[in-house]
Amino acid sequence: MRIITTRRISQTFFFLLFLWFCAVSTLGEQVWQLRGWPVGWLLELDPLVGLGTLLATGTLYAGLLWGLLTVVLTIFLGRVFCGWICPFGALHQAVGWLAGRKRSAAVQIAANRYRPAQRIKYVILIFLLSGAAGDFLAWLLDLSVESSIAVAGIAAASLACGIAAVRVRKAFWRRWTTVLVLLIIGWVGLGFLTDGSRLLAASLQTGLLDPLPLFYRSVNLTLLPLLDGRMAAFSSPGRLYPGSVAIGLLFWTVVLLNLVIPRFYCRFICPLGALLGILGRNALYRMGQKPDGCTACGACDRHCEGACDPSTTLRSAECVLCMNCLDRCPHDVMGYGLHPSAAGEMAGPDLSKREFTAALVSGVAAVPLLRLSGGVDANWNPAVIRPPGALDEANFLRRCIKCGQCMRVCPTNVIHPAGLQAGIEGIWTPVLNFRVGTSGCQRGCIACGQLCPTAAIRPIPMDERLGRGEFADRGPIRIGTAFVDRGRCLPWAMDRPCIVCQENCPVSPKAIFTREEFRPVRLSGDLRLREMVEDRLLFDGPALPAERFATGDYFVTLEESPDMAPVRIKDIGSGGISLAENPFVETASPGARITVRVKLQLPFVDPSACIGCGICEHECPVKGRRAIRVSAENASRDRRHRLLL
Repeated sequence: MRIITTRRISQTFFFLLFLWFCAVSTLGEQVWQLRGWPVGWLLELDPLVGLGTLLATGTLYAGLLWGLLTVVLTIFLGRVFCGWICPFGALHQAVGWLAGRKRSAAVQIAANRYRPAQRIKYVILIFLLSGAAGDFLAWLLDLSVESSIAVAGIAAASLACGIAAVRVRKAFWRRWTTVLVLLIIGWVGLGFLTDGSRLLAASLQTGLLDPLPLFYRSVNLTLLPLLDGRMAAFSSPGRLYPGSVAIGLLFWTVVLLNLVIPRFYCRFICPLGALLGILGRNALYRMGQKPDGCTACGACDRHCEGACDPSTTLRSAECVLCMNCLDRCPHDVMGYGLHPSAAGEMAGPDLSKREFTAALVSGVAAVPLLRLSGGVDANWNPAVIRPPGALDEANFLRRCIKCGQCMRVCPTNVIHPAGLQAGIEGIWTPVLNFRVGTSGCQRGCIACGQLCPTAAIRPIPMDERLGRGEFADRGPIRIGTAFVDRGRCLPWAMDRPCIVCQENCPVSPKAIFTREEFRPVRLSGDLRLREMVEDRLLFDGPALPAERFATGDYFVTLEESPDMAPVRIKDIGSGGISLAENPFVETASPGARITVRVKLQLPFVDPSACIGCGICEHECPVKGRRAIRVSAENASRDRRHRLLL
């Protein structure tokens, strides 16, 4: 079997496995539903996810240890993950092949030549990782001041570097040693002048462009929803995801760019490819030319997926191990083994010191600049409601990779990708929108935390969610609190009976309670008693529609009997009002004014009982801006947002 056939089988297998994992990320016990499928395994294989969370939090979630397997394979074999495993890379390679299969050899060779712009992906990688490392740098900054051992070590290192700068003869090394001494002194001085925790901050943004979170997010939120509800039992109910247009535009843009340059995303953008290129640039096994025999026919360059110039000085950091050069070479010059390429190698990455420094400094500075608005602190947005089990906002942003797994698995379709309401660094992170979906956040559901690959949403037990057992003293997890908008509420603002929110509140005892109040109904004219026949009041005045006033919520009083309790209207018809009982027989007289009153049950929210599930908001009959809305106040995930003292 040809080596590229084996590679294609591997790519097809992992691509179909990826699609299967996305498709089965719905709750249920059927084989095509979640059951026990390890749907996040490919994300766990991504070492950029693990490295990013490690830098941002100083911890590594257990499942992300799978990324070490990818690291070891890369160090020994090169970028085998890119060429043989990555499902997003397989999609790019397939689209690029379809676009270029009928092009001339010269056009294909030109498209697959190395371009200096390929180093952009290394700039992106450094920018994203340095933004994630803000807290780690702040810790180092504070350590340089707080620890006497650290200060002594830094002083000794500076002294040693200073002596080396004097004694070393080569100007290059003398210059860089001097720069190192100045950096150490400047770092220590900065530590004395500032508080590192206030100067720097960490935010994990690798998920924006990391291929696996990007692909998961795109398939979960833009492709599968097109099939949901259209494949009978083999799909979940139809879903909506506000904000998915931008996600789809990014996805289709990077895919269609393969029509211009094969594997455009992999060559110019992919931060994971940049990381694996750095790890595998001096891999134990590598591609390369054998001594002698190359005729410069260009067959290897024509089919190279990584644009790594295999016919000349091979750029090992760019090679994705597609094996096309090994298979296509007519003279059997290309090989894969322990020896370096006979034509020479360039380990790479081809990145200047200025580009490295600019990317590093920009990434470190970007997060504090984004935090100047106070969105994570005092100026937090109460409309940003996170799923149950989510960490406090700062820690949540240190872990979330925007993969969309929680949004896909949500059985009621209330978890959605955030727009700018969560700030730029919170874009495409999960927020709850109770207007969309089939209900609110179900009390008996903890699926989102079980699928989160980085524990940005903790995998909470059901007892913690419901506040039972050992968690009884804390009470159930609250994701927010409902507030009644009295200017839009039907009973409060429009004198219309409604207790939908109170009826649907799932908490026991109810977090929404009501207080009864009788209010006079505004009519277009006065109602005057004409005569009374048993339990019927015949009246003169505007007609009263039975579908409204005969619902059991409307009552009448007579002007002549102000102290008598209102009497419920049983029916209306033929110019008369039928009463459930008639206490007016002896007191009423013709011409008496009839007042129609409505019994209203005015809703109130008990913030100590409300868990913010949003069912009340979802079911509210005011279909525009709901008359009862959930806010993130009083959420369990951040004690600073408490409502009750």
